Amino acid sequence: MTTEPLFFKPVFKERIWGGAALADFGYHIPSVRTGECWAFAAHKNGQSVVQNGMYKGFTLCELWEHHRYLFGQLEGDCFPLLTKILDADQDLSVQVHPNDEFAKIHENGELGKTECWYIIDCEKDAEIIYGHNAKTKEELISMIELGEWDELLRRVKVKPGDFFYVPSGTVHAIGKGILVLETQQNSDTTYRLYDYERKNAEGNMRELHLEKSLEVIEVPSISDRHTIQYEQTDDLLTTTFVECAYFTVEKWRLTGAATLKQQKPFLLVSVIEGEGRMISGVNTNTFKKGDHMLLPYGFGVFKLEGRAECIVSHL
Repeated sequence: MTTEPLFFKPVFKERIWGGAALADFGYHIPSVRTGECWAFAAHKNGQSVVQNGMYKGFTLCELWEHHRYLFGQLEGDCFPLLTKILDADQDLSVQVHPNDEFAKIHENGELGKTECWYIIDCEKDAEIIYGHNAKTKEELISMIELGEWDELLRRVKVKPGDFFYVPSGTVHAIGKGILVLETQQNSDTTYRLYDYERKNAEGNMRELHLEKSLEVIEVPSISDRHTIQYEQTDDLLTTTFVECAYFTVEKWRLTGAATLKQQKPFLLVSVIEGEGRMISGVNTNTFKKGDHMLLPYGFGVFKLEGRAECIVSHL
């Protein structure tokens, strides 16, 4: 067992809609079209790597495959979660994700994709697409065929600190000018429903996945069913945004010092603001905005000191 947090080096993805805001986290981004930071990733399309300690150089996938004791001997073929920070310099396409059953059959055994968003920052009047207005599958198909996108899609204005639970089957899109921390199932399967008839650098429209989208969209639209809970421990306010079958997601707001105990199979901690230090056993580690730390099973009692905000996820 280790009582030292494992710091991970993210993987960056350039996207047609990406920008340069991820540089504000202290990252060396590949270009001003960097859309995604894969912070905790154990997927064939991206592997984050441990930066410190006895596991330095190991990918998260390698830890899961060969050092399962770090995760309390959890079962499963792949690490269950994927954590990202997304910089939407332009509107993302309108998408929907499959559930586990559909993805297993149609996507070569891939997991489905239930996810959630914490709005780190956004422009004034920024908005997301979150759900649709069709009452039946027939009405959904008709509105899509007629191109009645303004009538079909639900738009919701957002502000920093907002949280949205996005289960599989939900029509959704992140809008221009929004910086999001996304926690999701470990899947890279996305069905693109609508892309504003945009063209890429080669002058071609991106592929749509209408047939699969229509198979997995929930009708009527799913409502946001999560209940927010609060807990104060010393100088740490924990806000629990969602607890579901796939993940629990919290926000830690540290304004001094707090003593905690890690009792989960693992904790994924992403620092989105501020800095501090973590004292665990004989180890003292500093952390700052942009850091991503995994606290393994058996980590035990630890102390946090500083002023920081973190998004934390676990099973």
